Amino acid sequence: MLRLLPGPATADVDPYEAYGDAPGLRIGMVMSADGSVTDAEGWTDGLGGAADFRVFRTLRALADVILVGAGTVRTGRLGPARLRSDLRARRGRPPAPIAVVSRSLDLDWTLPLFTEAETPTIIVTSEHARARVPSGIPVVAAGGQDIDLPSAIRRLGEEHPHGGQGRGRLLCEGGPALATALIRASLVDELCLNIAPALVAGARHTRLLGDLDAEVPLEPSALYLDEGVLFVRYRLGAAAPPRKA
Repeated sequence: MLRLLPGPATADVDPYEAYGDAPGLRIGMVMSADGSVTDAEGWTDGLGGAADFRVFRTLRALADVILVGAGTVRTGRLGPARLRSDLRARRGRPPAPIAVVSRSLDLDWTLPLFTEAETPTIIVTSEHARARVPSGIPVVAAGGQDIDLPSAIRRLGEEHPHGGQGRGRLLCEGGPALATALIRASLVDELCLNIAPALVAGARHTRLLGDLDAEVPLEPSALYLDEGVLFVRYRLGAAAPPRKA
């Protein structure tokens, strides 16, 4: 991996060290050069190649909780978080739990994500819906009829502190609806955007985000290049409105 920003350019950057200064909540997503988060087959897997997967695995290893939307789970392609032996050694503990954010709880509870995870998968939902979660699955319930995202994110950070100290490092892997909701609620500190050297267009083109209430300023903090993929880190914390209590 070649670092382009901040300069001077440096080759052979270790992703684990480069991304090690994780903030409270970061979004990590890959997209094509024309802004699609899915490839021609309708999946994310085909974008970015091996270089993207290296950073994807690194971000997971650095996280204390991995947030995903219910739509991602319904594809059936999301398995339990696992760590390669080298990343497990550097992390020094088991994989982070995956936290599924769902209002409807229309989920297949027999998926390996819920039945085979080394670190139990968490459900984030509302108080109204929590009774529908099968017994034995950890639940973070925030809000009455609807999910109170700021409260849920705060609780996840408190209940899963980084290395046993302070607040946890949260990683959102999407999809677009969840990422948009987190940005709209001013909960995101960093966007890690991996731009694949490909154009998708066509019917399979899926936008990175949905509609936002207003323009959100971004401050580029780092830029890397690996196998044609551009890895951009944007800070949102300084420019975004204050977080809601």
